Amino acid sequence: MRPLAFSRRALLTAAALAATVVGASLPAQAQDFPTKSVRIITPFPVGGGPEGVVRLVADKLARQWGKPVVVENRPGGNGFIAIDAFKRGATDGHDLIQLDNVHLSAYPHLFKKLPYDAAKDFDVLLPLFKTYFFFTTAVDSKYKNVADLIADAKAHPGKLNYGSWSVGNPVHLGSALFDTVAGVDTQHVIYKETSQLYTGVATGELAYALGTSATAGPLYRAGKLKFLAIAGPQRLPAYKDVPTVAEAGGPKGFEVSGWTAIAAPKGLPKAVADKIQRDIEKALSEVDVKEKFVSFGYESYTPTRVQFQQYMDSESKRFADVIKKAGASLD
Repeated sequence: MRPLAFSRRALLTAAALAATVVGASLPAQAQDFPTKSVRIITPFPVGGGPEGVVRLVADKLARQWGKPVVVENRPGGNGFIAIDAFKRGATDGHDLIQLDNVHLSAYPHLFKKLPYDAAKDFDVLLPLFKTYFFFTTAVDSKYKNVADLIADAKAHPGKLNYGSWSVGNPVHLGSALFDTVAGVDTQHVIYKETSQLYTGVATGELAYALGTSATAGPLYRAGKLKFLAIAGPQRLPAYKDVPTVAEAGGPKGFEVSGWTAIAAPKGLPKAVADKIQRDIEKALSEVDVKEKFVSFGYESYTPTRVQFQQYMDSESKRFADVIKKAGASLD
């Protein structure tokens, strides 16, 4: 029996040693990451606020990692072009993707069939920023506040229009939510590009449109748009004179926000995913990045991964309710 007992001890020792080696390999794997250039695919065109942020982060990561970090723009097709490129790319973390709240929380309720599964295809690591939308009107508009806009919409049901660049984006869904909570009926007009959209507001073609500091800010700073209110919980430091929706006579607690996040392929080893997350957090904490956020009207948003998943779940439910009430669909 003694040889048998010895064999059992030997097996147990070998098994423990193997477990130790495997456990130690993950941190080592993370420590070595990246071993080559990293690609961050973005569905946003060159020059926009979200794309500008990811380029800042890419530059910081390249300095940290000592490897090139390339931003690849794949705009169009509701983000599906970028997502397809990501799904066909590297699965070891050397290909990452920038996604927004529409891709992750709204589209699953807008499309009966998507070319991706938000829960199965992506490991969402962390948000890059959060931004709130302004109610924008022409600088010579008769509306002095949100209360004026609501009063005019109630006096002329179905006559006032607002714009966005597609069905299902935050501007469209936020405006549809506004119709519901304010008890008004307005019409949605779709423009091909954001520049055309806010020019349409500036010339009076549209009664209003929701826009961020990054998208509507240039015309605002040029004196062609005015901001009636910010659809956020408080005023922005860079726009202290712009009241919240509630302060401007609109519904209390009305918020329309957008965010983008960095996602890795599903199944990436936790140690590698954690390293990427930590390094991006470090990049986002640098002074020049924070200064750029202020100029864009963006806010730092740094929840834990668990907290962010809970937030995305709540966003998904909120979008589902709005989409159902608006009767919107994309198929």
